[in-house]
Amino acid sequence: MRKNHRLRWAAIPIAASLALVLAGCSQAQLHGYLPGFIEGEPAVTNQTERISGLWTTSWIVLMIVGLITWGLIIWAVVVYRRRKGQTGLPVQLRYNMPIEIFYTVVPLILVVGFFAFTARDQAEIEARFDEPEVKIQVIGKQWAWDFNYVNEDVYSAGIQGQPDVDGPAGSLVQSEIPTLVLPVGQKVELALDARDVIHSFWVVDFLYKKDMIPGKTNYMSIIPERIGTYDGKCAELCGENHSLMLFKVEVVSEADYESYIDSLRAAGNDGQLGLDYARNQNLPGTTAPTEQEGN
Repeated sequence: MRKNHRLRWAAIPIAASLALVLAGCSQAQLHGYLPGFIEGEPAVTNQTERISGLWTTSWIVLMIVGLITWGLIIWAVVVYRRRKGQTGLPVQLRYNMPIEIFYTVVPLILVVGFFAFTARDQAEIEARFDEPEVKIQVIGKQWAWDFNYVNEDVYSAGIQGQPDVDGPAGSLVQSEIPTLVLPVGQKVELALDARDVIHSFWVVDFLYKKDMIPGKTNYMSIIPERIGTYDGKCAELCGENHSLMLFKVEVVSEADYESYIDSLRAAGNDGQLGLDYARNQNLPGTTAPTEQEGN
């Protein structure tokens, strides 16, 4: 009883200290120093907060488990250390049933818990909108991006990052980096395709990326919630100039989005870019002519 009483009194200052530390955390600290968060501003997308919560909560749980494990190791080392004058081996125990049950049940609870929360959030993140307000097809290619604005029937064709000869070493011409423009507050569905090899569509501040696989269309459904410019890149090693496969995402007002669409139409970018040059058309079993047929 006395031991339990001491533990209870020891838990009070620990809990108070933890509450004080958490109360004094900034937005960056509360979100695990992840990008995409600014004090007093909304998250970049409707899913950013959910992804951040899954990440930071997992790390908090794992840190608590680590502290308990390290504490037990240090406690065992200190309490059961060899005392001066002691010789021989300590008392040998075959097993301790309560501890073995504890070490079996707790990891099982953690694994099931992580799986359940991950599956719940994944289902929400991967859910497609029934009626998206904006549909855009993103096409990855070695080593750039094409963007088809499906509703408006216009497109933007991109080229890989170009070295800026007048700038610092290693810098690129920012104006030539492909740019995806999204309207703020609209339900956006991105259809992700690849023409050649596997790419990965990653907007850093979205805290979310998805593979682009030749012959398969993946989808990303988001609502951009903060106006701004965000960096994107291919997150899958896709060849020699992978590091130059960059793009930007500009989240703009609805009026600015309409102006951008009008500028594409004025530039003659009517219609949609297809997958006509996809390498899959040359695979065996397709309708592409073979060397034998040519002879």
